[in-house]
Amino acid sequence: MSKLKIAAEEDKKSQTKLSFEESLKKLEQIVETLEGGNSSLEESIRLYEEGMALGKSCMTELNEAKLKLKKIQKNVGGELIEEPVRVKETDLES
Repeated sequence: MSKLKIAAEEDKKSQTKLSFEESLKKLEQIVETLEGGNSSLEESIRLYEEGMALGKSCMTELNEAKLKLKKIQKNVGGELIEEPVRVKETDLES
């Protein structure tokens, strides 16, 4: 297995230990580094792979949270109903 694949596997393992906030912060740092353009090709590829995995992990967590969030309202008859909260990707950008 190449060094690049080994590093990517280690990154995947470490990502499972990160909170959503830590993953997002790390993803932001990766983007800044890549945008800086000072990394070697091999390092840029490794960072890109790590960033993609972090992005996927963050989206998975957001989707799971979206399913858990429920808005409870009373309907006209006074019964409690659950209405899913709709989260748009644009709402997540800040």
